[in-house]
Amino acid sequence: MNAPAPHLTPAPTSASDPTWSDEDRARAHHYALLARLFFAAPDAPLLAGLAQTATLLGDGDSPFARAWAALGEAAARYDAAQVAAEYETLFYGIGRPEVMLYGSFYLAGFLMEEPLAHLREDLAKLGLGRRSGVTETEDHIAALAEVMRHLVLTGPDEAGLGRQRHFFGRHLQPWYARLADALLASPNAVFYACVAVLMKAFFDIESEAFAMDE
Repeated sequence: MNAPAPHLTPAPTSASDPTWSDEDRARAHHYALLARLFFAAPDAPLLAGLAQTATLLGDGDSPFARAWAALGEAAARYDAAQVAAEYETLFYGIGRPEVMLYGSFYLAGFLMEEPLAHLREDLAKLGLGRRSGVTETEDHIAALAEVMRHLVLTGPDEAGLGRQRHFFGRHLQPWYARLADALLASPNAVFYACVAVLMKAFFDIESEAFAMDE
């Protein structure tokens, strides 16, 4: 998970920060993982790490545990070249990609639409912006996951939780299930179908937690 997501200056990552709970650390790690997997295809060490992590997190009958178990099995079954080919087919095919990774597409039907403008306004308020030389727009799922990671790590207090709830509710919650459905409907998605199931299971947990904290 050491490749950066495309748009965000990384948040502090000291694991010894006493203000972070174990839950916050786990949430940040999952946002970072999703950002990494959607930003680029995983390399061999990351696939091995996913297979190993799944032995710890995939034990259980919850949707989240089952999603981890399935991802771990896929990570052990496919090599980096196979997953890279799948990534290219799904997200960077000739012409329009088979599966879009941009929020504006799911919220407005087109890229570069009003939802992106709203996102940029919120990012500016948070002091965040697009990195120089980046071609993807800020509504790419990897960038949004990295923003959430940043918010988790920089705001463990009540005000920070409010920022997390607002950003997630406005820029991820309305469309993440549609992205998951698009990946699950694709005949070319095998490894990334498992990523989609994990994303949805994790984001469903986040949605429920934010609703309870309101």
